[in-house]
Amino acid sequence: MDLNLFSKALLWLLLVTLPETAFSQSADFTIKDVKFESQGITLAGSVLTPKKPVAAVVIVHGSDPVKRELEFAKRLAKEGIAVLTYDKRGVGESVGVYVGPSVGTNNIDAANLDLLAQDASAAVSVLRTNLKDKKIPIGLAGFSQAGWIIPIAAGKNPLIAFMVLFSCPTITTLEQLRFQFYTNGNNSFWENHTDEDAREHTKNDPDRYQFAATDPKISLNTLSIPGLWLYGEKDIQIPVKLCIEQLNTLKAKGKPFEYTLFPALGHNTSSETIIEPVAISIQWIKQKALEIKKVKVSQ
Repeated sequence: MDLNLFSKALLWLLLVTLPETAFSQSADFTIKDVKFESQGITLAGSVLTPKKPVAAVVIVHGSDPVKRELEFAKRLAKEGIAVLTYDKRGVGESVGVYVGPSVGTNNIDAANLDLLAQDASAAVSVLRTNLKDKKIPIGLAGFSQAGWIIPIAAGKNPLIAFMVLFSCPTITTLEQLRFQFYTNGNNSFWENHTDEDAREHTKNDPDRYQFAATDPKISLNTLSIPGLWLYGEKDIQIPVKLCIEQLNTLKAKGKPFEYTLFPALGHNTSSETIIEPVAISIQWIKQKALEIKKVKVSQ
């Protein structure tokens, strides 16, 4: 028998019969599926572990019914950042009920945001158990709606050492809705409106819904961990310049918060085709992880 031909046939057979997870491994990192409990339900996710992790991150979802963010997680893992990414509650393999506009429910009321923050906090604790080196700093990285969730979670769990927020609001939930209703999804909104105009409507438009607003500044005022916000100036989901103004107020109080503004981008600052914001966030995470480790050593 032609051994070379036999080897090729065997390789082909393995490729078509082995489970997909066996080929989610990389020379740079491994992937392990996990399940964990949070507030009475089971969440399902994946832990990506580099050979020599320098930092670790739990990915926090935006408002959509999102499964685990594996592609984004792989971008981080290839750079030496361990990641836990999970299916949002009620989505994919995670149990529970998804809440959001697509199913006719309010996903930014205080109760739901707190629930999602509990999920993120539980994920941090699970990620830590999967790290051999327990001294590796763990942070949260999230998108859009995560701007309300991450500060709440960081206030609940002392393991959270830093946060990275892509297109995340620093204004209240009701203010964000006013702005979103005003832009009405118009991609050319900023061609015909000024920042002053947008601020006026964000601050003063009547609310279409009545519920208790969540103000992320309440949580941010209690935090001393470093944070990085990444914004697209053409965002029509959140009023970026107003959010930056709020950050500057917090920075003036000594909060270790930073931001980067990308003039050509909109709300999407983290897709596979948009490289710079993610690259900046990776370098920032590595830098902060190193600084955090040095502080712990000196203590």
